[in-house]
Amino acid sequence: MSDGPVSTSLEGRSAVVTGAGAGIGRAIAMELVAAGADVLITYRSKRETTEALAEELTTLGPGSCRASSLDIRQSEDVTRVIEEAKETFERLDILVNNAGVTHDTLVMRMSEEAWDTVVETNLRGTFLTSKAALRGMIRARWGRIINVTSVVGRLGNPGQANYAAAKAGIIGFTRSLALEVASRGITVNAIAPGFVNTDMTAGLTEQQQEFLLGRIPMGRIAEPSEIAPLVAFLASDAAGYITGQTFNVDGGVIMS
Repeated sequence: MSDGPVSTSLEGRSAVVTGAGAGIGRAIAMELVAAGADVLITYRSKRETTEALAEELTTLGPGSCRASSLDIRQSEDVTRVIEEAKETFERLDILVNNAGVTHDTLVMRMSEEAWDTVVETNLRGTFLTSKAALRGMIRARWGRIINVTSVVGRLGNPGQANYAAAKAGIIGFTRSLALEVASRGITVNAIAPGFVNTDMTAGLTEQQQEFLLGRIPMGRIAEPSEIAPLVAFLASDAAGYITGQTFNVDGGVIMS
């Protein structure tokens, strides 16, 4: 291996980003396309905004972008989307597991449906997409899987037992999968955002926002654009010796 600088360009690479209709997923898609990757972004309910994003990013380049619907809980649908990416771009190098949902309430009030929906979407979905993407990556002996978890998976949060359990599971899944595929030139890492300005935080009351800000040493909520650059770096050749890690992007929440 050369001792010279390693490129962070993603030119010639292709990616799938799940749940890219808004928030962090949208920012990640924008970052990857800007770095030169061809990206397939998925949605379940935000069809118009996701398709509009794909058109906008293709125009801006330098990479291209297209949108596809996906129910990440259904293995047949996951397989369809992964195959669509391979056929469209002739390869799949990068998978970003970002799709996620919340159904918040205390455990004593939580329905089995609320538990299952969150765990199946956040954790099972990460398993299904990763499994579907791995075959081609193993054949190519190169791949990047980046899972979006949360600091809640490490800290816990009242009213989010289902979400915290799923996100903690993603951290364990990341480590285990990284060990399984490291020898094949595939890295698997996770990013744990703190509190980010997305649809999930937009509905918080003023009191809840003040409570959150009190837990953040930097004293503010992050923007999605502050999460995305780390994803692009981990997807690049420059991050080829980093695997099995979970990176907190949280303004110091875990530190405090």
